[in-house]
Amino acid sequence: MGLKTRLQLSTMMFLQYFIWGTWYVTLNTYLGETLGFTATQIGLCYGTFAISAMISPFFVGLIADKYFATEKVLGFMHILGAALLILASRATTFQFFYPALLLYTLTYAPTMALTNSLSFHQMDNPGKQFPGVRVLGTIGWIVANNVIGWLGYTLTVEQLYVGAAASLMLGLYSFTLPHVSPKKEKKASFRELIGLDALSLFKNRAFATIMIASVLIFIPVSFYFGFTASFMSDIGIDPDIIPNRISMGQMAEILFILILPFFITRFGVKRVLFIGITAWMIRFLLFANGNAEGGVWMIYTAIILHGICYDFFVVTGQIFVDEKAPDHLKSSAQGLITFATYGLGMLIGTWFAGTTIDRLTIGGAADWDKIWYVPTVIAAVVLVIFIFLFREKKKTIAS
Repeated sequence: MGLKTRLQLSTMMFLQYFIWGTWYVTLNTYLGETLGFTATQIGLCYGTFAISAMISPFFVGLIADKYFATEKVLGFMHILGAALLILASRATTFQFFYPALLLYTLTYAPTMALTNSLSFHQMDNPGKQFPGVRVLGTIGWIVANNVIGWLGYTLTVEQLYVGAAASLMLGLYSFTLPHVSPKKEKKASFRELIGLDALSLFKNRAFATIMIASVLIFIPVSFYFGFTASFMSDIGIDPDIIPNRISMGQMAEILFILILPFFITRFGVKRVLFIGITAWMIRFLLFANGNAEGGVWMIYTAIILHGICYDFFVVTGQIFVDEKAPDHLKSSAQGLITFATYGLGMLIGTWFAGTTIDRLTIGGAADWDKIWYVPTVIAAVVLVIFIFLFREKKKTIAS
């Protein structure tokens, strides 16, 4: 891979995650404090991404792999996405905003896999070359968070305008990216596209445990992704600095993903996964006991723990699945774990988090201490399940 191609892919990754970062962190404060949505409605809005994550493998396989060049599909999706974000910005009621956001996430979610696929196609050694390109995505997310806060858009609709502008920019830029022709192979079945042919791997105890834990842990994870900004605003932290503070989690993610290989080699997959789940439990406890005065350090520590939480559980789980699945099921297995985490787990989690917060809100004031103990308990249950059920084996799973 030449320098020009590396720069092209890095720019693509930066914009890809910059777009997501413009609205995903702060949308809950805009919907709740500016438009007056209930927590349940906010949870359902965040659930649109989960629905799209379950459908996106079908889009990618059916459209990009089989019929049109990858870079052209990527460009079309982002240009359409820009228009749909503008449409969503015009909606001020749940009944109009929800379908507009769902349509938008249906265009965005597939592009995450498309950018990965386009990158892998240009690389001689993806294992060594991809992390250096993908890290630009995390940097793009961090920059987007800080731009939204610096511009004072945390509580305003302008965050969607910034996302739309970046989406249009990437859409047009995509047509200049390296060409990836559609494959002329036999069409994959819908079962293969969403990873269902990997269900045979469930006969392996370790694989089944990882999948069950992934679905369950993304239920409490949805409290963090969907409502941390609202929580920080409610307890008195300046809304305009919230995106910057939350981006500390992504900064930590960069550090911990670099040291993750050492930890896996030194301590093994089970111990690393154990640390990841434990970190989720600890961070929710810190949120439950933190405040904007003497306990603000707990909140910021909980945010920084995102690096361990995400890399040590989610990324390690993906690595484990890739190593253990036989070659002909590797892609399907990754599709299945994406379906389990960002799809099924987050779909249940966003709904559950929203309804839980509404139940624990009295007189318009959310009881955040009690709210954060709910995901703490769920994470503790997942940890117990993992400890008793996970048994690591060295060999590849037979299909």
